[in-house]
Amino acid sequence: MKTLLVVYHSMTGGSAQLAQAAVRGAQAEAGVQVRLLTAPQAGPDDVVAADAYLFALPENLAAIAGLMKDFFDRCYYPVLGRIEGRPYATIVCAGSDGSNAARQTERIATGWRLKPIAPALIVCTRAQTPEEILAPKHIAPHDLKRAEELGAALAAGVAMGVF
Repeated sequence: MKTLLVVYHSMTGGSAQLAQAAVRGAQAEAGVQVRLLTAPQAGPDDVVAADAYLFALPENLAAIAGLMKDFFDRCYYPVLGRIEGRPYATIVCAGSDGSNAARQTERIATGWRLKPIAPALIVCTRAQTPEEILAPKHIAPHDLKRAEELGAALAAGVAMGVF
């Protein structure tokens, strides 16, 4: 059975909701085991053991959030040369843009020689004030559906050997 590893970080709940939606979509596909880990929980052994990846993260200060960056920092060199060609997808929860965090994740995945299965899914919450930025997030149903569809597509492709 193939394994999809979903690694996420979330301070205000937005990325967690999107990761959980992607997991729901992926779990609907037969033949794929889905593992959901927070960025601090996930390590190199988890990355090597998986057949595909979904990274869900917030963009903070126009960059990958710190704990997600820590995950990539801890795992990058230990798995380098061991996971080439595996598929991945990215979900970014951002206040207004998200493109820089998506680009940073893409650069890391390129270094690992992973294959993107779709452009990064960027969900903008439009949080702009300090109060809005720090407040718990409530992701719109249509955005949760998009995350669910991305998880399902990744899992289906892995199960069928398309990716």
